[in-house]
Amino acid sequence: MEDIEILRSDLITCRHGFSTRLGGVSGGIFESLNLGANRGDPIENVLENWRRFGAAVGADTARFVHGRQVHGAEVRVVGRTDAHSISDPTPWEGADGYVTAEPDVPLAVFTADCTPLLMQDPTAGVIAAVHCGWRSTVADIEKNAVAAMVGLGARRSDIWAAIGPGIRRCCFQTGPEVPAAIDALLGGDSAGLYGPDEDAPGKFRVDLPGAVRRRLLQLGLREENIDELGVCTMCHPDRFWSHRAMGAARGSQANLIVL
Repeated sequence: MEDIEILRSDLITCRHGFSTRLGGVSGGIFESLNLGANRGDPIENVLENWRRFGAAVGADTARFVHGRQVHGAEVRVVGRTDAHSISDPTPWEGADGYVTAEPDVPLAVFTADCTPLLMQDPTAGVIAAVHCGWRSTVADIEKNAVAAMVGLGARRSDIWAAIGPGIRRCCFQTGPEVPAAIDALLGGDSAGLYGPDEDAPGKFRVDLPGAVRRRLLQLGLREENIDELGVCTMCHPDRFWSHRAMGAARGSQANLIVL
C-alpha cells in the first residue's frame, strides 16, 4: 500500500475517508495528493491519486458520483448510473451534495477549507456526502441532505454524521454578513459560534463546523451521533489544501463515502 494519509470517523461504519494532501504522485504546487481534476494538474496524476485514495478507503474509484460544486444548497439523490470517471466531463452542475441507498456507489465532494460532511443511517442503508461551505450552510444544504436521506427511508435519530477537516474559528475571519446569515439560519441559536476578531475591527471569527453541528441537532440528529474531527485545514498547509492559505494555486481534498 502506498504511503497515503487519510482520516476516518469512529462513528461511520461503512467505507469512507477524508483525504489529506499526502501520499500522491503530483508535483510542484500540487504536491502530492491532489484529487481535483480542474486545477491544472496533469490528468494522469489525478487518476493515479484517485486510485490510491480509493484503495486506502477500500472503494473502486474508477467511477464515482461527483460534480461541479457551486456553493449552493442542491442535494441530488443518485445511483450507479450517475457515477463517472474523474477524467470525464461533469454530467451536471449546481449540486453540492449527494445521497444514495445503492451499494458500491461512491459519493465524493471536494474541499479546500469548506466543511465536508459525511452521513450514514446504517439501519436504513442510506449515505450522504455534502459540501458545507458557509454559503451552502446558510442556504440550509444540511436540511436538504437530511430530507433526501429521510426520503430514502432513513430516520433522523438513526443518522450518524462525521464533520471532517475544514477551516475553523481560529482561522475563519469574515465580515458581519456571515454571523448574520448564521443567526438567520439557526433562528438565533448561535451562541458561541462567532465573536469579534480582536485584531481586526469590524471582522469576526466564525466556527463553521460548529454551525453545521448546531444545524444538524436542530434537524433531529442526536448529539452522540455527530462526530467532529476537529482539524483546521488552514492551520496545517503541510497536510491539507487550504484556499485561504494558498489561493487558487493549490490542489483539492476529496471526501468519500460508499455503502
